[in-house]
Amino acid sequence: MKVFDKMVMSRRSVVTLGLAGGAALSLAACGGSSTSAESSDAAATADSSEGATIEGIKAGLICLHDEQSTYDKNFIDAFKSACENLGIESEIKTNIPEGQECYDAACELVDDGCNIIFADSFGHEDFMISAAEENPEVQFCHATGVKAHTSNLPNFHNAFASIYEGRYLAGIAAGMKIKEMIEAGDIKENEAKMGYVGAYPYAEVKSGYTSFYLGAKSVVPSVTMDVTFTNSWYDETAEKEGANKLIDDKCVLISQHADSMGAPTACENANIPNVSYNGSTVAACPKTFIVSSRIDWAPYYEYAVGCVQNGEAIDVDWVGTLSTGSVLLTELNDAAAAKGTAEAIETAKSQLEDGTLHVFDTSTFTVKKKELTSYKADVDFDEKYEPDTEVISDGYFHESENRSAPYFDIDIDGITILGQKK
Repeated sequence: MKVFDKMVMSRRSVVTLGLAGGAALSLAACGGSSTSAESSDAAATADSSEGATIEGIKAGLICLHDEQSTYDKNFIDAFKSACENLGIESEIKTNIPEGQECYDAACELVDDGCNIIFADSFGHEDFMISAAEENPEVQFCHATGVKAHTSNLPNFHNAFASIYEGRYLAGIAAGMKIKEMIEAGDIKENEAKMGYVGAYPYAEVKSGYTSFYLGAKSVVPSVTMDVTFTNSWYDETAEKEGANKLIDDKCVLISQHADSMGAPTACENANIPNVSYNGSTVAACPKTFIVSSRIDWAPYYEYAVGCVQNGEAIDVDWVGTLSTGSVLLTELNDAAAAKGTAEAIETAKSQLEDGTLHVFDTSTFTVKKKELTSYKADVDFDEKYEPDTEVISDGYFHESENRSAPYFDIDIDGITILGQKK
């Protein structure tokens, strides 16, 4: 099926891109020193590839964690693949915290000759902006970030993808599984409750779990969902404990927006169906893994490198879509998925692509028992701007159209946030 890709064992991105003229900049140009380089070295590991065929272009990637994190692995694998396809030299720094270490790592990559650098965490953004301000010859681009269109820096950019569409499709797979369980008599319609392990109550996470829920609801109208937060992007113990709590609370299927194998492992141990994120977990969870949605960052890497190579401007806010190949699902695990799932997903995918289906169609959900007809989103994410951008028109919430990063942060009916006062 076109909607599935064979999972490249490959999350939250800051992308730094540079023109060839920036390759010779030193750490001093970043306002750094040998001391800052040494401190960053202690927190990072580097991986370089030789034999570049495009002379004068070198790409760098900054990652919050390493390949043990499914989020970072997704970025790393796409980066390696894109650089190999493009024939450019590359360097990767892993385990870079969301602090001064990110600024130091960016400076080191500039000093190492990188003129196009990608980094992958929301909390890296301010430090990447600082590096961009001091290195106008180098282009810095940050995925999941929100400040490019208000920073007024021609060399700083944001990127993301319409992953809410991928999560909606994954939600359809979840709904098909729950429908199968109802029809088999395993559960009653009023027992169709899913669980979701989220990292933080950010718009990115809310947009993701809401779209997943709406996908399932399109198949099973009675479905509800409980959400728990770990307050960490990667905490295997907390994620496993969260999943187990949801299972104990009678959730019959679990999904997640967190980066470890904690939740999938808990599901496999309890024989509870699981929809993961950023990659297939079928090898470790052959009985319970159904499908996973993910962003393929390779199209953006190749687009951005091409801009650098040709001396063209990079979009301030770039959004990858199903059509650009940026939003993918892994192959279905037939051992766990319900019959007819592939066909249901393919139908919905075609409708999303041709615009006849919208994930956040306001006729499909309510807020406090009422249909949402207007919503003013703070898409500028800046104290200088008022949250006055209308994002509902034509009957749906226009996610990722006013900026690339998600801004759907609404609590809809049918979803219960555990621990939240009502």
